[in-house]
Amino acid sequence: MNMPIAAITLDLDDTLWPFAPIASHIDQVLDRWLRTHSPATAERFPIPAMQQLRERTWQAHPELAHDLSALRRITLEAAFQASGAPLELVQPAYEAFYAARNTVTFYDDALDALQRIAARFPIAALTNGNADLAAIGIDHLFAFQLGAREHGAAKPAPSIFHAACAQLGVPPPQVLHVGDHIELDVAGAQRAGLRGCWINRIGAQWNHPALQPDLHFDTLTGLADWLDAHVAA
Repeated sequence: MNMPIAAITLDLDDTLWPFAPIASHIDQVLDRWLRTHSPATAERFPIPAMQQLRERTWQAHPELAHDLSALRRITLEAAFQASGAPLELVQPAYEAFYAARNTVTFYDDALDALQRIAARFPIAALTNGNADLAAIGIDHLFAFQLGAREHGAAKPAPSIFHAACAQLGVPPPQVLHVGDHIELDVAGAQRAGLRGCWINRIGAQWNHPALQPDLHFDTLTGLADWLDAHVAA
């Protein structure tokens, strides 16, 4: 396959690490923090109620769909207000959340494959989430991180892909975007003129009616092996 690739853009959640365990850990850490620092809030909003409040907040603020950090802060503000707790607790509660959010467990293959790919290509992290590569300890493997919050729009908007390509200094047809989500990652990248690689760890069926991924692997190692075999250094 003739596919000139000069740079990589890479999704994070559910591509390098599973997000569901992180979400569960966040809920537990935040609940413990509230029970220590604001028992009235913890009593009013146990984990299921806090999850429901978060969902209501997100639904009430579609204009912030690209900014998960802002939505989390608004959720905390609402919880503290409803329970009569001081809003000064928002920042330390957010800090407890954010530390838990950046406690990740990589897929078994991911870190080694990421290191292999980073040794050959500039990689930009391109994410709708709010992970912090420095806090996780892998920022040295990336040229930069571009989040939906910083850009002002989330994948699959073409503009976020184009902004990453511009910052990489590489035209879209020579950039391969790698991610787990059919629409947000692969189809979004392809519509923006990039190549799209689907990392399908869960054995899902491709269901996009009009597009096919340029590449498809069940691990990031599969991509690293393909790049070694097919793309000249």
